[in-house]
Amino acid sequence: MPRIAGINIPEQKQILIALTYIYGIGRPLSGKILTQVKIKPETRASALTAAEVGKLKDLIEKNYKIEGELRREQMVGIKRLKDIGCWRGIRHIKGLPVRGQQTRTNTRTVRHNVRKTVGSGRKPAAEPT
Repeated sequence: MPRIAGINIPEQKQILIALTYIYGIGRPLSGKILTQVKIKPETRASALTAAEVGKLKDLIEKNYKIEGELRREQMVGIKRLKDIGCWRGIRHIKGLPVRGQQTRTNTRTVRHNVRKTVGSGRKPAAEPT
């Protein structure tokens, strides 16, 4: 199983899809990386040679922010917004949507207010005594 940036890449998948298992690499970036290294996107991850895996590893780790470094950068950005007390920072603190979505009806999952599905609301008739 190829290991790139501390992540085990699934062997049975095409390398174009397998690279997306690394945090910070999506499909477009995966395709761009493969064209730079000159590997066909259709090849399976198990069919890669050690030299090809080495090239991929070097290119990704030197040129792109991925995994821990990217997560740290995002956390620092959110912490900065919270510290200066701007609108987006306050929304992060309160656990509400940050980018202007409406909150009157939607955003149950963001607000941790998930309701269970209920029937028609009609109560059964009382039993005779």
